[in-house]
Amino acid sequence: MSDKILVGGMPMPGRPERIVKAIFLTVICAVVVLPFVGVISTSLATPEQVIKAGGFVMLPTHGFDLSAYKSILSGGTVTQALLVSAFITAVGTTLALFLTCTLGWALSRRGTFGNKPLLLLVLISLLFNPGLIPTYLVVQQFGLLNSLWAVILPISVSAFNVIVVRAYFVGLPGEVLDSARIDGASEWKLFWHIGLPLSKAVVAVVGLFYGVGYWNSFFGALLYLNDASKWPLQLVLRTYVVDGVEIGAQDLGGASEALPPQTSIQMAILMISIIPILCVYPFVQRHFAKGVLTGAVKG
Repeated sequence: MSDKILVGGMPMPGRPERIVKAIFLTVICAVVVLPFVGVISTSLATPEQVIKAGGFVMLPTHGFDLSAYKSILSGGTVTQALLVSAFITAVGTTLALFLTCTLGWALSRRGTFGNKPLLLLVLISLLFNPGLIPTYLVVQQFGLLNSLWAVILPISVSAFNVIVVRAYFVGLPGEVLDSARIDGASEWKLFWHIGLPLSKAVVAVVGLFYGVGYWNSFFGALLYLNDASKWPLQLVLRTYVVDGVEIGAQDLGGASEALPPQTSIQMAILMISIIPILCVYPFVQRHFAKGVLTGAVKG
């Protein structure tokens, strides 16, 4: 007779298996967390410690120094890019949510005019990408080059997100919708006063997807924006951190005092680009299982 305890009909792993799993998970966590700790430490370390360590500090031992953050937020290129990214993310996410939810609602109402052909087009767009050159030509023909709308509009509707939202709308209780129709509610009122309030989970998750996508987008800006004053933060991050372009006083609001080491400034820019998503994610995480999995199963 086996001496293993059964949980849910399955034997529990023995002590050696649990130890191996614990070690494996600890190593994975260390690989993920340690570089992040190094980035934070380097951005907060004193200039002397950064120079002594050769550019990368794992743990600051002589206190914290916020001079790198003060330099990049005192005006100049990084501050302007931060404002541009905030505008693109706020406007783009709002527009994308509106278009996705309205399209998902229309596709969820079976029997409406053009429902099946439009749904087929959405499904086909999941399989076939228009490509880089056709997309660029469309943006050019609409006169959007060197405009922030060139970064916002081309990715304002995701077919995957439309399918998830549609599947969630299909699963709404039909009795509630029929009762509202009997009381004289229009389709817009059904969507605005019943559909959206009952779908907060999927709207929150899809909103996070769009928000992260807009905040992290840099390739569209690289293609369509020629004016450096319109660059989002991720493109500035690519220029100063990935390409290694040196940051001068003219890029930091013309600060006359001595600048922190380049590595500290680069790590501070990297942290500024990460912090907004880290602040938003915990508030939406609890909706993931209910929002995405429910939509996927019912779709």
